[in-house]
Amino acid sequence: MLRALWPRRLVAMAMAAAAAGARRGPVLTPESMNPAVRRVEYAVRGPIVTRALELEQELRNGVPKPFTEVIKANIGDAQAMGQQPITFLRQVAALCLCPELMKDEALPSDAKERARRLLAACGGQSVGSYSASPGLPLVREKVARYIERRDGGVPANPGDIFLSTGASDAIVNILKLLVSGTGSSRTGVLIPIPQYPLYSAALAELEAVPLGYLLAEERCWALDVAELRRALAEGRGRCCPRVLCIINPGNPTGQVQSRECIEDVIRFAYEEKLFLMADEVYQENIYDKDSAFHSFKKVLAEMGPPYADSVELASFHSVSKGYHGECGLRGGYVEVVNLHPEVKAELSKLVSVRLCPPVLGQVVLDGIVDPPQPGDPSYERFQAEKTAVLSSLAEKARLTEQILNRTPGIHCNPVQGAMYSFPRIDLPPRALAAAKEKQQAPDMFFCMRLLEETGICVVPGSGFGQKEGTFHFRMTILPPTEKLKQVLEQLSSFYTKFVKEFS
Repeated sequence: MLRALWPRRLVAMAMAAAAAGARRGPVLTPESMNPAVRRVEYAVRGPIVTRALELEQELRNGVPKPFTEVIKANIGDAQAMGQQPITFLRQVAALCLCPELMKDEALPSDAKERARRLLAACGGQSVGSYSASPGLPLVREKVARYIERRDGGVPANPGDIFLSTGASDAIVNILKLLVSGTGSSRTGVLIPIPQYPLYSAALAELEAVPLGYLLAEERCWALDVAELRRALAEGRGRCCPRVLCIINPGNPTGQVQSRECIEDVIRFAYEEKLFLMADEVYQENIYDKDSAFHSFKKVLAEMGPPYADSVELASFHSVSKGYHGECGLRGGYVEVVNLHPEVKAELSKLVSVRLCPPVLGQVVLDGIVDPPQPGDPSYERFQAEKTAVLSSLAEKARLTEQILNRTPGIHCNPVQGAMYSFPRIDLPPRALAAAKEKQQAPDMFFCMRLLEETGICVVPGSGFGQKEGTFHFRMTILPPTEKLKQVLEQLSSFYTKFVKEFS
């Protein structure tokens, strides 16, 4: 009897399951998802950029606008703004991707030899194979020799160098090692204000505690140790500060730190037992004749004991910036100094989870850290292209400061380095009220109006952090010189009109 009932019972169970399945809601909802992810914001690709993309589509569809193109000056993407790739880097990359091009007599012999060495270092002699998780040993060795040359002979160990998917990936991995604890013992991280939003976004995701220290706008965005002490003291009341992040040259501010400032920061990190993270991706982008790049690694080594042998440092570089601007190929590295051997082993484990950084990015990094030398077939062209890019950027940095400062109400510090200006704008009270009515930050309100009326896309300063009561925007200096002049003039005219409207 029981056996005879089983088929009916199974049918009933199946029907009940099907009915339940029809009613089943999603497992992942805005309420059930990781709340840390909901707190992540990334201003350079935020709502302004979303609207810019919509406007581009509307233009393609023939919707009338008061402009003919959208100019995306929101992000440091050199080649998107028309900068041409460095020929030697692309030749080597092309040869590695298509080794049959070795037969092409138009390609220089040094590019072919470079590609052969790189392919020999790859599994199966193919850039389509995985590399070792920290990167190709050949390229890590080249990076170490580059650092030694840059730093005047300060030794660099390839075993301390981990190649990465751009600098961003390496920065997040180092933060993962550093963030721990709960409540008042949770890791606090000192970050500059204004800061590059990667830091605030990564800290939100890791649920670390950001501790902002203000850069001094009135002194060309200088870093002041007294302000570091203030931020540290404030942070110790609610978390455990363990990390100090420095961006030099600055993003979004474009300042270049003096050697004296770097020494002061290292002493501060030593005294307060802080781990130093030095974001140095713009180290080749120096335009001010009175400024020079000093790496934290070199200054630390030259300060000697007790600093040189105890202050922990991670420094970062990237193929995305400099004169090369290979943002999409995703290459970079981190060098660690004074890292505990067991922690370094854990870092090795952490990078192995992602298997390896893009091999093509490693190929390009190899060409950047070991460029053609005098006498090589590619040397003269390489030098000419590099010089042209950096000279053009220096001219555009000067133009940006000059044109923006002509306009009453816009205040732009000298762009000493990097690829951005971060001007302050005076906004009248009626504009602040209009922004409040729209539930927008005042500089977001200004930037959105600028985009809608001129097609110029810049990022509001509120996305980077700024001193309370001040308003800014960040824009790149990357558009071609003539177009940049037009953008700056349009922006200045719009600002004047905007202020008049709300005065």
